[in-house]
Amino acid sequence: MNSLELEAIDPVRHAALARLAEVAVAAITQVPAATLRAPRRGRRPIALARQTAMYLAHVAFGLTFTRVGICFGRDRTTVRHACALIEDRRDDPVLEFALSALEAGLLALSGSLAAALAPQVRS
Repeated sequence: MNSLELEAIDPVRHAALARLAEVAVAAITQVPAATLRAPRRGRRPIALARQTAMYLAHVAFGLTFTRVGICFGRDRTTVRHACALIEDRRDDPVLEFALSALEAGLLALSGSLAAALAPQVRS
């Protein structure tokens, strides 16, 4: 099995990427990360922050709706709905800029972390 196949089925890595999106959104929205994983929906700002984190986990990291749902304790249809809501809101230039910046930052950070954790190849 090659590394791409291992990466495609690595649930621990997927959970770590989802947590990275969750923590980034929690920091920006000032909603505690644990609240984003709460079983109840919560007030609108909490639900919107959770939807944004789920969207970023799906779009930035390519996680499936099912995998994002598992990571956030939600159903895949809930994740699909969240992604549709956030995608519809991207018409707002301010939100578009913020989401684009978050996506780029998350990808850069995950790439840096992966490079730092990769075993050193000796020649």
